[in-house]
Amino acid sequence: MRIAVVGAGGVGGGFGAALAKAGADVTFIARGAHLAAMKSAGLKVQGGRGETHLVPTHATDDPAGIGKVDIVLFCVKLWDVESAGVAIKPLIGPDTAVIPLQNGIDAAERLIPILGSNAVMGGVAQISASIIAPGTIQQVGTFMRMIFGELDGKRSKRAEDFLALCQKAGFDAVLSEQILTDLWMKFVLLATNASITALARQPIGKLRDDPEIRPVFIAAHQEVIDVGRARGVALPPNALDIILEFNSHAPPTMKASMALDLERGNRLELPWLGGKVAELGHKLGVPTPTHSLMYAMLKPYIMGAPG
Repeated sequence: MRIAVVGAGGVGGGFGAALAKAGADVTFIARGAHLAAMKSAGLKVQGGRGETHLVPTHATDDPAGIGKVDIVLFCVKLWDVESAGVAIKPLIGPDTAVIPLQNGIDAAERLIPILGSNAVMGGVAQISASIIAPGTIQQVGTFMRMIFGELDGKRSKRAEDFLALCQKAGFDAVLSEQILTDLWMKFVLLATNASITALARQPIGKLRDDPEIRPVFIAAHQEVIDVGRARGVALPPNALDIILEFNSHAPPTMKASMALDLERGNRLELPWLGGKVAELGHKLGVPTPTHSLMYAMLKPYIMGAPG
């Protein structure tokens, strides 16, 4: 199976390396020092699941040179969705599946006008990993899951084939018939965790059991659940309990990628996370006081550390 990974950061690099080790023909699309390091010394993924050193690593900054592929793992930052979508058009054949693994909830709907509805699936990545040096990705903990599926809920041959490859690669993989629900369940978790770990500048283990901070988690999670239901998303009746249970087992050193970006002075995905909750809440008439406050407090850092 031919796979292109667009954006070889913690998500793309982690899953892409595992799929390559399982025998897939994987090409990473990257840029800058990270691309140069992968081409010269290979891609290294280290952490709780052990170390994978992919040598050689097939990597390029030119999607047009790859040709048609079976699967595109689309892992760029949310502000790059449209520009990267246009750039990967040469990869798309009649049966190619593009699986967006971004944070947030709207990557698929933003890609469909560019690539067509047949090409775009839905996807959810659950992994805590980031680039710590060019060519090197550090994973926190051992949890690594990909959930994907056709947006109409049908089980397609391309999805079944990719599921088999993921299982061979050794990470948890789920072919979902309700991918929009899965996307929103991750959004409930991440929109909240990203803002709280960023504001507190602390990992999840320092925050989740604090008697004064835990109610903030609960209120913020519930706001996203209320917004999702108002939008017509079929979230389970016990959605809040599921999210809190997940948080209770998360690696204590885990920080959301937005919190890491804040620490590094990088641009934030805030408008598509907490900002999106506040925006949709306003449109749908659902109060989001917790997320609106957190958004306002983080807003000065959206484009990186204020000068």
